[in-house]
Amino acid sequence: MNLSSHLIQRAVKLPPPLTRNLVVERDIRVPMPDGVDLLADRWAPRTGAEGLPTALIRSPYGRRGLLAAGTVRPLAERGYQVLIQSTRGGFGSGGTFDPFLREREDGLATLEWLVEQPWCGDAIVLVGSSYMGYVQWAVADRLPPQVKAMIPHVTESALTLEFLRGDGMSLQTPFGWGAMVAKQERPFGMLRHTLDLKRVRRALDTLPLADADLAALGHRSDYIQAILAHDADDPHWTGLDHRDRVADVTVPVSSIGGWYDIFLPGQIRDFTTLQAAGRPARLTIGPWTHMSVDNTVIREALEFGLAHARGAQPPERATVRLYVTGEEAWRDFESWPPKGYQEQRFHLHTGGTLAVEPAAASHTDTYRYDPADPTPSVGGVVMVPGAGRTDNTALEARTDVLTYTTAVLDEDVEVVGEVSAEIWFRSSLPYADVFVRLCEVDATGRSTNVCDGLTSLSGADELGRATVRLWPTAHRFRRGHRIRVQVSSGAFPRYARNTGTGDPLATATTLRVADQSVHHGPEHPSAVILPVRAA
Repeated sequence: MNLSSHLIQRAVKLPPPLTRNLVVERDIRVPMPDGVDLLADRWAPRTGAEGLPTALIRSPYGRRGLLAAGTVRPLAERGYQVLIQSTRGGFGSGGTFDPFLREREDGLATLEWLVEQPWCGDAIVLVGSSYMGYVQWAVADRLPPQVKAMIPHVTESALTLEFLRGDGMSLQTPFGWGAMVAKQERPFGMLRHTLDLKRVRRALDTLPLADADLAALGHRSDYIQAILAHDADDPHWTGLDHRDRVADVTVPVSSIGGWYDIFLPGQIRDFTTLQAAGRPARLTIGPWTHMSVDNTVIREALEFGLAHARGAQPPERATVRLYVTGEEAWRDFESWPPKGYQEQRFHLHTGGTLAVEPAAASHTDTYRYDPADPTPSVGGVVMVPGAGRTDNTALEARTDVLTYTTAVLDEDVEVVGEVSAEIWFRSSLPYADVFVRLCEVDATGRSTNVCDGLTSLSGADELGRATVRLWPTAHRFRRGHRIRVQVSSGAFPRYARNTGTGDPLATATTLRVADQSVHHGPEHPSAVILPVRAA
């Protein structure tokens, strides 16, 4: 165990521990009001543990393995005792695993139990990434006074609802997650899932999609069936959405996200809610994907969490700390969105050009979208290898992708904030998607993605303005480079392919080819809208 401690310390560049001599109390039974017991492990220094601040982690991924070695042990070696609990229905905990829907009741009951334990002390810090951050928001408006801080990482208070939007169904992430958790308790479950990623990917080609779980797993998955059958507004997800709790949080919150993380828009929404309510909160966004391995969470638990647990103030820093890609440097700001940035429209022009000046003449560009050969997703915001920034050359060579590019920039263009696009669009079919991606083209012609987004349309056979919300960003386009915008009708399998029929996602089997047109000019001013640093 000490060897793994040394390896983790070196791999993620952690400060030296206070001790490596730990004791682990396993399979502690935590009773829930309905009679179910959830199992937990307590990690603590062998001596002097009672009364130390307790880091609480509630996890659907088990209590051992990489989670224990990479997060639990480092915290227990550096000033915390750690209670890691398996959520309902997994890894020995009683009840049925019904993702997301029981975390408020179970989380509140766990806190009520925890503060009564003689070893707990008077300070608790909530820590965790993704699902383990989401469970913090589930209880955030009813925290006992012993809770001193929250550190949610790559997560948000409504979690999967962003994926299930009726105007842009994000398929690969929730399906892949459902396939992963279905296998994780089998022997070598996570290794098996990693080895089966190609099989899971191929399963997304299945028609109807309702049979994709059989192709990926060999059996039905209730969660996968639910994501295919129920969109974000469906009552099925009642109990999942904790957005209305955020403004009532009274403890300091340090929120950590990544520019290529699947939950970033919701994480920023939660932060701005705290900011508007005058709550003590700060935001850190790095150049990370959802699966990036970094020491930021542990460092924040030590610097921010321990300080508040001890009644002190953490080291001074700005409210918002952002990694500006392109510049490849950290920068400090006082709010989100930062002040000093103004919306600037970059207009689509004839000949695939992009310019600040509005187009003087009207023009229409066309392409054909075939859902049997859907425009692929390349890099970007996904939860699989290859996420993040990548070369878009092959993607942009496809005939179903339009590109619009500025002249070579004679000065840097810094973009920080919310990015959107307005595309005047018409399809030969009533149902179509509009995908927009912002890229930087370097001096060699390599195009690298910055951020993107998709919206689904009904009534697309009538010319109209499609408003596309792209991912937020902080990026500096370098002098000598160019800004590029892609327009297409899909990014599969990140987003479910639009069949063109309007049939339900789960049962659709017919694929219809669509002829798409993008209009630009004085009457149809298609543009990407960037928050540009004012001169």
